[in-house]
This record gives sequence, structure tokens and C-alpha cells, in this order.
Amino acid sequence: MIIFRHKTLWKLFLLLFAVLIGMGSLIYTGNLVSKLKVEERENVELWAEATRLISLSDASQNVDFLSSIIDNNNTVPVILTDESDSIISARNFAAERIGDPTYLKKNLKKIKEKNEPIVIDFENGHFNLIYYKDSIILRMLIFYPYIQLGIIILFILVSYLAFNSSRKAEQNQVWVGMSKETAHQLGTPTSSLAGWIEILQHKYPKISITKELARDVERLEKVTERFSRIGSKPALASENIVAIISRTVDYLKSRTSSKVRFIIDYSLNKEVAVPVNSALFEWVIENVIKNAIDSMEGTGDITVRISETEKNALIDISDTGKGIPKSAFNKIFNPGFTTKQRGWGLGLSLAKRIIEEYHNGRIFVRHSEVGKGSCIRIVMNKDKF
Repeated sequence: MIIFRHKTLWKLFLLLFAVLIGMGSLIYTGNLVSKLKVEERENVELWAEATRLISLSDASQNVDFLSSIIDNNNTVPVILTDESDSIISARNFAAERIGDPTYLKKNLKKIKEKNEPIVIDFENGHFNLIYYKDSIILRMLIFYPYIQLGIIILFILVSYLAFNSSRKAEQNQVWVGMSKETAHQLGTPTSSLAGWIEILQHKYPKISITKELARDVERLEKVTERFSRIGSKPALASENIVAIISRTVDYLKSRTSSKVRFIIDYSLNKEVAVPVNSALFEWVIENVIKNAIDSMEGTGDITVRISETEKNALIDISDTGKGIPKSAFNKIFNPGFTTKQRGWGLGLSLAKRIIEEYHNGRIFVRHSEVGKGSCIRIVMNKDKF
């Protein structure tokens, strides 16, 4: 649980970092855009005043200087009209379409919705109007912080995925190494125990406890086999999963408190053939049932139901435990997620990996209610893949 919480906090930190950078960029760029808008309007007003002075044909004015002011506007799109809104001239629009009246009228209509026009008063009762819109640079600057925020989020996402992938690969190598070593270490004492039990059965055939000891040793051999297969693609064979599940339930039933009642909701004679690796599939059933027993704190009912469709076999394992909050339906399958004081939170994570990666099936919380219990569903593909 602690590991999972740390991972969640790390993700939230990355997201918050991206949002803060984006907001800072938006605020800064917003202020810059506001200042540039004011400056562009002042430039258009200066352009309008120069146009008015040239039109007055006042010889005292420096015409060359005024013309240079007009010519210097090569960024802000402007349209000059008379008092009846008839277009006189235009600047800084698409050069190949500047002579198209329809094109200019469409732009004039759009510009009127953006900025108030600047009036050129000729002091004789006549006036012109200058309509303008934001320059290309200003429009690009408005979208810049959003593009920047997108790039930052993308960078953080790619970095996180790369870091997560490398960490998972490293963890997988560690787990595979530990699993192989565990299988190797368990192999010798398990073989030795099997030999001693065989001797006991031969010398004391009437002692019934040796049968149960033999079953435990057989279970140890299966556990050893499971660990030895981690990290390699398991071989699948068509087997009757009813028999596999019944075997696992019988073993757990004899080693579980009498306060836990197992309800078998299927026919023991039923045959449902599914391509599985029996050792790993037993591990899944065992992990799910043990998780259910833990959630009931050793008292309650566990119901195992097997049904099938044309393409799938469905295994439902229900309990009367404390239930799972809806927000944790997916989290319970994450490595490290556990509500128990002891344990690493790997049981359901391993179950998910075995079912989905090795058997092309699905495992999920079918339904759950806090305080009433849960149902885990396993969907197995009956066809080979």
C-alpha cells in the first residue's frame, strides 16, 4: 500500500509541476500579449494620423517622413474605408488575394468583430475608418503558452513512461532472478521430504497423517515449479478447469478455519476444457481464494461458481468479506497494493499477469459492496491463441 501511495504522489507531483509551469507561462504571455495589443493600436493610430496628414496635402508637412511611417507597418493587417464602409485600400493581407473585393469584404466583416475602428477626421465633415486585426506575431504569441504546456506535458509523460518501463524491466529481472533462486533452494529440501514421507508410508502404512504430509509436499513441488517458470512463456495444454479448481478448493478447505464455509456452485462431473498451464492456473485460484479468506478475517462464506459461453469459461469467486470501494476496483491488481499489515501485495498482481499475459484472459472485480463482500470474475478463452 505504501509503495502504491508513493507512486501516486510521484505522478501527482509531475502533473502539478506541468500545470504550474503552464499557468506561469500563460500569465506571463497574457501580460505580454496585452502590452503588445496596446502597442499595435498605438502604431495603427500613428499610421492613421500619417494618412490624414498626407491627405491634407499640407506642404509644411514632411511627406517623406509620413510615408515612411505608413510603409513601416508591415505586420498589422489594416483596411481603410470611407464613411460608408467602402474599401479604399488594404495592407498586410495575402498578396495574391489583396485585389479580390470578396476576400477583403469577408476580412472586413471579421475584423469589425475584433477591434474598434480608428477614425481619420479630415476636418471638413468627411472621415475615413481604419479597421485592423492582431498581427500574425501576436496571434502566434497567444497560442504559444498552450503549445508550450502541451510540449511540457508530453515531455513529462514520455519521461515518466521511459523511467517506468526501465524500472519495470529492472524489477522484472530482479523478480525472475529471485524466483529462479527460490525454486533452486526449495528443490533440494522438497525432494528430501518426499523421500522421507515415502519411507514413513512404507514403514507405518496405517498412519493417516502421512497422506496429508504427502499432499503438502506435492504442493511444495508445485510451488517450486511455479517459481521456476516465472520469466519464461509457459506451455498451455487443454485441461478440464473444473477438476483443477476442485483440487485447489479441496486443498485449501482442509487447511482453512472451520468458520469459513466453501459453497461449490457447479457440478463436479462437469467438464470445461480450456488451454491452461495447470500449475500457474492453480496459483491464480489459490491467490484469489486466499485473498477472499483474508478479507473475511477467517469467518464467512466463499462461493465458487463455474459457467461457460460458446467462447469463454467464467469463474466467479465470491466472499462475504469487507468489500472493496469502487475507487479501488483496478488498484487491487497493482503490485504493492495491499490493505494487510503483512504481505507485499503481489498475489492479485501475479494472478492478473498469469491470466491476461499468459492465458489471454481477463480478471476483474465483477461487483463489490463495502461491508457485504466482493466477487472476482476470471474469464478464460476456450480457443487456442
